Amino acid sequence: MYSHHNEPVTFIRDCQAVLIPSGELVSLSEGTVAFITQTLGGSFTVMIEGNLFRIAGIDADAIGKESIKPPEVPSNASDSDIEAIIWDQMKTCFDPEIPINIVDLGLIYNCSIEKNNSDRFNVQIDMTLTAPGCGMGDILAEDVKEKIKIIPQIEYVEVLLVFEPPWDQSMMSEVAKLEAGLL
Repeated sequence: MYSHHNEPVTFIRDCQAVLIPSGELVSLSEGTVAFITQTLGGSFTVMIEGNLFRIAGIDADAIGKESIKPPEVPSNASDSDIEAIIWDQMKTCFDPEIPINIVDLGLIYNCSIEKNNSDRFNVQIDMTLTAPGCGMGDILAEDVKEKIKIIPQIEYVEVLLVFEPPWDQSMMSEVAKLEAGLL
């Protein structure tokens, strides 16, 4: 879900946030007034005195919004069901500067899923960035990790940032190209 607006909010508790585009982790204090500029996949971008900050979905309550919840997984879910849920979770992750999910952008190069000895799953994701020097890379990778790790059947998640092959627009899905105005 994507929305773009300028809704005013006041932080009702202290909250960790990420400064965009540097990726620097900062603490925003209770009582701070901000404007929500966009909502993407459960995360929020807020503007405070001309600076943009990303608020993770798990901290949405700090601005009076509903925190993200784990996806519902049927008790009889197959391995392929779990894989589909993982891909759906990754589709809730967005490049902070482009309102298109990372799967459709073509940033996910590999998703390896392996059942471990405790009948849970270990997941390894190889992903890239639209630009190797992006300061938000580690933050985006952590967002992917958090959104997969909240799936109850997942025990371990590793997200590796890779840059081979280099990303280019040909890796985008038709949907992403249409959303970006490239078709």
